[in-house]
Amino acid sequence: MARPLRLNLPGGFYHVTSRGNERKEIFAGEEELEKFVGYLPEWITRYRLRLHGYVMMANHYHLLVETEEGNLSRAMQWLNTSYAQGYNRKHQRVGHLLQGRFQGILVDWPAWGLELSRYLHLNPVRVSRLGLGKGRRGQARRGGVRSASALQVEERWQCLNAYRWSSYGAYVGSCEKPDWLTCQDLWQRIGGSRRPAARAYRKYVEQGLLEDVPLEPWQNLKGQMVLGDEEFVTQVQEWLAGDRREQPGLAALTLRPGWEEVLGVVEGLKGERWEEFRDRRRETAPGTWCCGWPGVMRDSSWRSWERWRVGWTIGV
Repeated sequence: MARPLRLNLPGGFYHVTSRGNERKEIFAGEEELEKFVGYLPEWITRYRLRLHGYVMMANHYHLLVETEEGNLSRAMQWLNTSYAQGYNRKHQRVGHLLQGRFQGILVDWPAWGLELSRYLHLNPVRVSRLGLGKGRRGQARRGGVRSASALQVEERWQCLNAYRWSSYGAYVGSCEKPDWLTCQDLWQRIGGSRRPAARAYRKYVEQGLLEDVPLEPWQNLKGQMVLGDEEFVTQVQEWLAGDRREQPGLAALTLRPGWEEVLGVVEGLKGERWEEFRDRRRETAPGTWCCGWPGVMRDSSWRSWERWRVGWTIGV
């Protein structure tokens, strides 16, 4: 199996997440949270980073990071190792505190930076008691829950504004912005100068509290590692084309053809239009048969059939 693709690109913007091993707590209390925040200034200076946002929850954290030198892996190794060693010493424990490698998603920042920052800052309210747990969010996406009540929205608002362990307060002006936090980029995108931008940003984030399911950008994730459109993915592929170490992992970023393209290939192979043959074989689902047909024509083997049948996602 190819190792995970490492997108260490100069000038790259990333959404970084690291979770506790077995999803256990990594911040036992405010002392640990303060310790972690205390590492951030040195981390930013040492690796020449820009931090555009952060939030720490009990068993994981999120960062929005810009790398000047394409050194995200080294930077995250230092941060996670420094924090984990200190935590283990204090609590007299051994073993892994964090669950494997960090997850770093390369982001098309102009397109997704603002929305991603809202997703990050809404993490403290994304809990069951406020009607935004995983189960509730899944039901809402399927249209199976009622709209949030006024009381529920008020509780979400209070939780969002009372939560200390994120960069939200610095963005909206409710607390002092530390020198090592970069807010100017998103401020400029939403409102220009600092005070109008802070008000506009607050309104933008609070809009998410009114929705049954605050917007999540992950449906636009490509290959579990890039957040952007097809043009951005193509740029990433071009950037990494000369790095031999990354060639096996690049396969995960290969964009699958859309339905129209598949349909055109199948119609060309059969010499018929889709409407003429889509219902002919009723022993199998038309969409399944259609996606399997090109594989059978190219390589009449069961493995080829299965590869095409499972590999495509087609709604007919």
